[in-house]
Amino acid sequence: MSFDMQYRPQMALQTPDEKQMGLLLHLSQLANIIVPTAGIIVPIVIWQVNKDKMPALDAHGKMVANWIISSLIYWFVSVILIFVFFIGFIPMIGLAIAGIAFPIIGALKANNNGELWEYPLTIKFLK
Repeated sequence: MSFDMQYRPQMALQTPDEKQMGLLLHLSQLANIIVPTAGIIVPIVIWQVNKDKMPALDAHGKMVANWIISSLIYWFVSVILIFVFFIGFIPMIGLAIAGIAFPIIGALKANNNGELWEYPLTIKFLK
């Protein structure tokens, strides 16, 4: 039994508008395919603009922001591995696949069930 009295916003998206915004939040990461760095800026803007209106969206925004930060760190390490050990291409291929698959899975979970899907390998900077 937990006696933690700290406020925790709900993580499940309830209304169709919340689910649609969760879908857009996750899929906006794929904007990198069209415009470089848009997949970093657009999800953070969507999250910051809507987190007060839709408290459940805040948890999704934090998960997306944590994934963005984590993947940038992983890309940086992969680039270093290319120059040091010539094996950085292998993690880069995995990151490219994860960078497409994770937002799609997160978007489907948010839109269908309204649930928060925790991206694997994500470092929790924002809680």
